[in-house]
Amino acid sequence: MSAQDAGGIASHRESTPGAVKVDTPDVSRRFWPEGWWRLTDIRIGIIPVPIYALLVVLVAALVYTGEIKSDGPTMIVVLVLGGFTCAELGKRIPVLRSIGAGAIFATFIPSALAFYHLIPAQVEKSIIDFTKSTNFLYLFIASIIVGSIFAMDREVLIRGFLKIFVPLVVGSIAAAIVGTLVGTALGLGAKHTFFYVVVPIMAGGVGEGAIPLSIGYAALTGVPQGEVFAQVLPPVMLGSLTAILLSGALNFVGKKYPHLTGEGRLQPHGDDELDIHAVHEEGGKEQGVGHVGVSTIAAAGLTAITLYLLGVLCHHMFGLPAPVAMLFLAVLAKLSRAVSPELQQGGMVVYEFVRTNMTYPLLFAIGVALTPWDKLVAAFHFANIVTIMSTVVTIMATGFAVGKFMNMYPIETAIVNACHSGQGGTGDVAILTAANRMQLMPFAQIATRIGGAITVTAVLIIMGYLK
Repeated sequence: MSAQDAGGIASHRESTPGAVKVDTPDVSRRFWPEGWWRLTDIRIGIIPVPIYALLVVLVAALVYTGEIKSDGPTMIVVLVLGGFTCAELGKRIPVLRSIGAGAIFATFIPSALAFYHLIPAQVEKSIIDFTKSTNFLYLFIASIIVGSIFAMDREVLIRGFLKIFVPLVVGSIAAAIVGTLVGTALGLGAKHTFFYVVVPIMAGGVGEGAIPLSIGYAALTGVPQGEVFAQVLPPVMLGSLTAILLSGALNFVGKKYPHLTGEGRLQPHGDDELDIHAVHEEGGKEQGVGHVGVSTIAAAGLTAITLYLLGVLCHHMFGLPAPVAMLFLAVLAKLSRAVSPELQQGGMVVYEFVRTNMTYPLLFAIGVALTPWDKLVAAFHFANIVTIMSTVVTIMATGFAVGKFMNMYPIETAIVNACHSGQGGTGDVAILTAANRMQLMPFAQIATRIGGAITVTAVLIIMGYLK
């Protein structure tokens, strides 16, 4: 019997009432198109597996032909490919995946690869040029800050911004005392420990912390600024790594003890909810954010960029850091009801898009362009490690305890305090990614920018007085 006749009999039996259904293999269903569709639904990060394989070949071909450039399309592919590959590796490692290994791998693997020249020189140069020329770190922060603030309840926003300073201040003082005592006990000396190990951790990162701190120290001590910078940078790097690890661990603790966390909310009262709930991935499934028009999403993105540019102007006129000025302007727009509910929904979609799709590529770029691997490794000797870990643990533990005392979620306050010991804006992104609490970015910016500026100013005054 021919295949055609057999197919005809099967078709007749299926169409005859009461007949037994005979399943015949449909060759077309084995792979094309349903099998292919199932394959495209398997992703590495956001990249479908077939597209991932094609991108690897394309990037290799571009490197071989010398056509890797720092233009937008090429760099988007390189950073997405590198960022999600490193993050996927971190998420596959047992235990470590529960404490933020995705963010750690996406930041520090590319840093090591660049230092040991395992990234082609042309690719490394293109990534550095793109990262510095586009300044897309601040595009990311602007989208996260504006989106999360627009999504907050107004009353919660007021109470949260006022209350967060208490655990931050108490934690900073406690960390300074404990860190200095530990470093002194380990033979580093009280003065060296305080000024060159403990303070840089809480100075607000590299650009806003270590650099102005080293300039101030150099002016007061007469030591060349480059030498001072080489001393204060390693604690910044290792302190940030410690904060990332501990924040990831707190995320794991929060899953075991849900009463300790608000999953991104600072306070446990019933009204302490986002106006528009953040979207999280649960069990590998993405939940939607509701129907929001494309033009509304575009308008919200433009609003975020506009607020950032206003922040840049404020920095030029008043010296206030642009992200801080933008933060205050976004809060003012929210509290004064200057933003419509529809635009707030658009802001939330922008926030979710950026959080989901840009975080790991951004961390990869930061690792290559802004994270010196040798400086991180330089901090790895026993006395430094113990002192730095003691400082970061103290500031987070104090935040946890004070937050609980003030009827705030202790895990959230501890994570915000952790950002005070991070690597500036880049550290905030890595810490909040490891903790899976990106909606805390506005409070993280307070800890990093304002807390860092106050720390640097106060410490330079103290050093000038002791001199």
